[in-house]
Amino acid sequence: MGVWDAFRSAWSFMTPDWFGMSLLHTVSGGLVWWAWILLGLDLVVKIIAVGYVPSQRKPSSAMAWLLAIFLLPFIGIALFMLIGSPYINRRRHKIQNSANEMLRTISRDEPDVPEGYTLTPELRSLVSLNRQLTAMPATTGTVVAVHSDYEGSITRMAEAVDTAQDYVNVQIYITAWDDTTDVFFRSLERAVERGVTVRYMFDHVGSWKYPGYRTLGKRLDEIGVKWLVMLPLQPWRWRFRRPDLRNHRKLLVIDGHTGFMGSQNMIDSSYLMKGNIREGRHWIDNMAEVTGPVVALLNSVFAVDWFTECGEELPLLTPSESTEWLSSRPDMLQIIPSGPGFTTEPNLRLFTSIVHHAKKSLVLVSPYFIPDESLLEAITTAAYRGVKVELFVSEKADQPLIEHAQSSYYAELLRAGVRIRRFPYPAVLHSKFMIADHEVVCTGSSNMDMRSFGLNYEITLMSAEGSLLEKMTALAGEYREACTELTSEEWDTRARSRRYIDNVARLTSALQ
Repeated sequence: MGVWDAFRSAWSFMTPDWFGMSLLHTVSGGLVWWAWILLGLDLVVKIIAVGYVPSQRKPSSAMAWLLAIFLLPFIGIALFMLIGSPYINRRRHKIQNSANEMLRTISRDEPDVPEGYTLTPELRSLVSLNRQLTAMPATTGTVVAVHSDYEGSITRMAEAVDTAQDYVNVQIYITAWDDTTDVFFRSLERAVERGVTVRYMFDHVGSWKYPGYRTLGKRLDEIGVKWLVMLPLQPWRWRFRRPDLRNHRKLLVIDGHTGFMGSQNMIDSSYLMKGNIREGRHWIDNMAEVTGPVVALLNSVFAVDWFTECGEELPLLTPSESTEWLSSRPDMLQIIPSGPGFTTEPNLRLFTSIVHHAKKSLVLVSPYFIPDESLLEAITTAAYRGVKVELFVSEKADQPLIEHAQSSYYAELLRAGVRIRRFPYPAVLHSKFMIADHEVVCTGSSNMDMRSFGLNYEITLMSAEGSLLEKMTALAGEYREACTELTSEEWDTRARSRRYIDNVARLTSALQ
């Protein structure tokens, strides 16, 4: 047997047999022409993927994508081209970079930490990190309340809108006009009737599956609200982008003096799904109400997103221009926006830094806990060095794939000594916050998962030693009372099939 015959026989043995015929079967002693083409394309795709996919990507994500491409070359590369790129279009990057430079310019005279506040070197380094990554300095503000009653939070936002005299800016990921949210939209209607300019943004893909979406725009038009969909997926209008990107922010700004931000969407707590209503499933959230200079920075995040979607410029106020509505001893607060427009993952770096900062206690609250390697290592390391680490999650997540991916981390967390507290079903614990050593707290829209770190536009509020810290600590205490703790003994009894599905879901969570 010649060398070529041996090579051909080896390939025929190693390649799969499709529909009863080897892909590389021979005709008249040679490979058929289409087999040569497929073999060549397959080889080219894999060679290119090995050199291209790992660029600007975490090793776990790169390996997951390479595995998909090597096992299913043409399907894998098609998916990668559709949702695998870590970048969005150049226009959005350019706008974000320009906005950052503008914010740096108008806040250049603002110190990293407002005068009169003394921070430890570690806490000061967190503030400096956030400013370096996002151009946002720390400023002051009064935390009026942390609203954790779902319907009560919506009612309070409506009451605040009723005080508006100039403008109302709303940016909420999922929006539906239903019986629960009607009180809020009626307040917007009254504001427009008073001559107030009302702007509203909601995520296109995030909102379109909920009842009433098809008529939502028409209803907003009828009450005079200026509205936009964020990250529209409308190829027929030449508006196309990665279909898995989301603007996940939730914020409300009233006249530059009052703001709300947190985890709550503008929709009934059942999310209007028949299955949820039947089972009594409802969402648990929190929204922080703030006043003072921090509201100007909150509004600047809205202004950048509004300009990105429609090209209309809104004024960017510096924190010093909004000094009203402050208590006698306001908090030191810092806004941290993040998302695909940034290339440095500000929320991930902040969360990881806070975990490393913890010396005594660490509270983590997230509905979707699918950390990357750096955050997972930081959390388990903290537990190993004696930090009391508590992770609050839902007993049952609202999305099965996320439920399995999240569960795949429990064994190593429990082994490290992390206490996993699960909020009982049918509630979905949707709040998102972190507290370290009763010294620093952050809360907002960002989950502790790879989607929030790399694919979602998010917003976070950080504070040190103030009323926000006290209020969030009290809220964590309420959650602790309601939760049950998962033990290693209980977790070790799970079925082998469950372990397999968890691990598969963990692998697919890295495909981004």
